[in-house]
Amino acid sequence: MKKMVLFVALMMITGVTMLFAAGCSSDNTASTQVKTLYVGTQNDYPPFAFVDKNNQLTGFDIEVIKEIEKRLPGYKLEFQPAPWDSIFLSLDSGKTQIIADEIAVNPEREKKYLFSEPYFNAESVIIVKKGRTDIKSLDDLQGKNVAASVGDSYTQLLEEYNAKHTKKINLKYSSTGGPADVLQDVASGRVDAYVNDPVMTKATIKQLGLAVEIVGVPVETDNIALLFTKDANGEALKAQIDQIIKQLKADGTLKNLSLKWTEGEYIPQ
Repeated sequence: MKKMVLFVALMMITGVTMLFAAGCSSDNTASTQVKTLYVGTQNDYPPFAFVDKNNQLTGFDIEVIKEIEKRLPGYKLEFQPAPWDSIFLSLDSGKTQIIADEIAVNPEREKKYLFSEPYFNAESVIIVKKGRTDIKSLDDLQGKNVAASVGDSYTQLLEEYNAKHTKKINLKYSSTGGPADVLQDVASGRVDAYVNDPVMTKATIKQLGLAVEIVGVPVETDNIALLFTKDANGEALKAQIDQIIKQLKADGTLKNLSLKWTEGEYIPQ
């Protein structure tokens, strides 16, 4: 009888021990789970975010995100390529948590979103058909047909110009065509000019052999940053990622990526 009681007691102790161990194992698994964050970007904006000849998404912004992922424990970052006009909608709806798409910091966007520490400087330049000599400045665009993408910083620059001048620039809005399509419109003469980034323009000219060129001097220089929702989740992500971007500046990673993809140093201090 004593042996039976001892046996039952041992079985009970063993069962409790196994349950405790199982509970610990479950807690450890939960604590090491990796959370996925989705990053909105375009796939037709070389050399920042585009699909290469092997059908892989690559570019400066893509590699910046991959470097951030290496230093952001507990998170996996996955890209969600989309057309320009869909990127902000995806962030607003919660389908993505970050935008990495050469987004310029401006007061209008700061009212609605949170920006990270700037990681790139982008210039705004005027692009015309090769050989054209009558356009050198924004004033020369008055009365001309100029391509514009709804909601981007280059279009906002032109809209602000129109708001301050009696003679307007004729903005030809497009919500579907990517930068390469618009540059082809410039080359064919369907529009007189386009305002965008010189790095993207040079990369597209090289890739497609377009007969367009940059004229005049840069119209404006903008800080480029990642974008987050303006809420507690966005603030938490911003706090972590800001520190990583500062590290990437300090150790030269951003400089090297800029030289690799743009052949220049466009990193803000």
